[in-house]
Amino acid sequence: MHSYKMLIGGAKLDAEGGASFETENPFSGAPWALVPRAGIADVDKAVAAARSAFHNPDWRKISASARGALLHRLGDLIAREAERLAQIETRDNGKLITEMRGQLKYIPQWFYYFGGLADKIEGRVIPIDKPGMFNFTREEPLGVIAAITPWNSPLMLATWKLAPALAAGNTVVWKPSEFSSASALELAPLFEEAGFPPGVVNILTGFGSEIGERLVSHPGVAKVAFTGGDRTGQSVYELAAKNIKPVTLELGGKSANIVFGDALIDNAVKGAVSGIFAATGQTCIAGSRALVHRSIHDEFVDKLVGLGKTARMGDPALDTTQVGPITTRPQRAKVLDYIDIAKKEGAHCVLGGAAATRPECGNGWFVEPTVFTDVKPGMRIAQEEVFGPVLSILPFDDIDEAVAIANGTQYGLAAGVWTQNIGTALAMSERLEAGTVWINTYRAVSYMSPFGGYKRSGIGRESGLNAIREYVQEKSVWIDMIGEVANPFVQR
Repeated sequence: MHSYKMLIGGAKLDAEGGASFETENPFSGAPWALVPRAGIADVDKAVAAARSAFHNPDWRKISASARGALLHRLGDLIAREAERLAQIETRDNGKLITEMRGQLKYIPQWFYYFGGLADKIEGRVIPIDKPGMFNFTREEPLGVIAAITPWNSPLMLATWKLAPALAAGNTVVWKPSEFSSASALELAPLFEEAGFPPGVVNILTGFGSEIGERLVSHPGVAKVAFTGGDRTGQSVYELAAKNIKPVTLELGGKSANIVFGDALIDNAVKGAVSGIFAATGQTCIAGSRALVHRSIHDEFVDKLVGLGKTARMGDPALDTTQVGPITTRPQRAKVLDYIDIAKKEGAHCVLGGAAATRPECGNGWFVEPTVFTDVKPGMRIAQEEVFGPVLSILPFDDIDEAVAIANGTQYGLAAGVWTQNIGTALAMSERLEAGTVWINTYRAVSYMSPFGGYKRSGIGRESGLNAIREYVQEKSVWIDMIGEVANPFVQR
């Protein structure tokens, strides 16, 4: 069994107390690696290393262009190691190798993009209204960033934080999920190889229940960037608020795929399947609600169920597999619980609805792709995030009803709209309370476009031109050009 070590201050370290835990393969159900189980002392050590690196001239005094070059080299190294890292992620979290491979090949673009932005963080000269005064602003890094990432797309979602944070000149303590820490630790040597000074990036592994509070509330941490569930995000927000520190929160979703009567129905069906089953529903942007115009409802359901029945389940390491396992045992139990809840509430299960027992699923933690009809907007299955391959189908009669149902949850991360009418598309893009709206497509993301949520789906934006400003603070500088001391008792 492989044994990993954490990265703190440039050194590979075990947890100070010597504790470790097993990480399991969701397909085989068997443990395959040992990961350090950090404690409070390790948090303090990692934050101290990051603070020391932040103030060290080896990092603090290098030019912004040089920081950008480091990020670009890191992107090159990740591109070189993409296949190996993708295989590690698939083994550790059970996501399809085809998806992980695609993510790993795309991840370098974030480091190239934000590396290019590093020397374009500019202040401004203000034509101030005070005679004889010169006023300008500086954009400066915040300090130590605590980056806390989930298990579903470990390296991709970490990259969304690391790239802009490092480009802006911050240092980082990164805590990956205890369910998928291996790829983070496999990435660790690349920071040194790229030329980052020791301590600029630190990787701390362990359980959120044991070290999360200390990391978020640590006085040496200047900002918290978190991706995860909205309840945990609320706790992170509350802890950060006690210390008056900023946060970026990318949280849960209950996204709607809205199919109008004039949609190209075959494309909409494929989009709905991609939105909920391709990632086994384990994505914050999962299109877990399909809102379908009543005029095409039955046809849509028939085609969707027919396509869903063809899904090839099994080993996520095979290119031919289309639906993989649930990443964790507790999450699988949660998904099955929600399926039971939906049945008890009166929803009609037209596909799946149980744990998968197909021979090709072996001992893995699988749930059959599941579709419910006769779902009412107020049902728990239509309101709460399941984070599994479970789709609720709700009919609507007109655009106003579609908007009301789509916006009628506490979430607002994403939405899809399927229509051939440009007027409908533009109206929905305006009226939907969601941070991302896709028209005739679904799950498209880019390093160039902002990503984040409305309502309980989060605060702040990741990716895109302005994401780097989530990691800087503005300073105003005043210079008296006249040189005469004014009346000290009068504010100028």
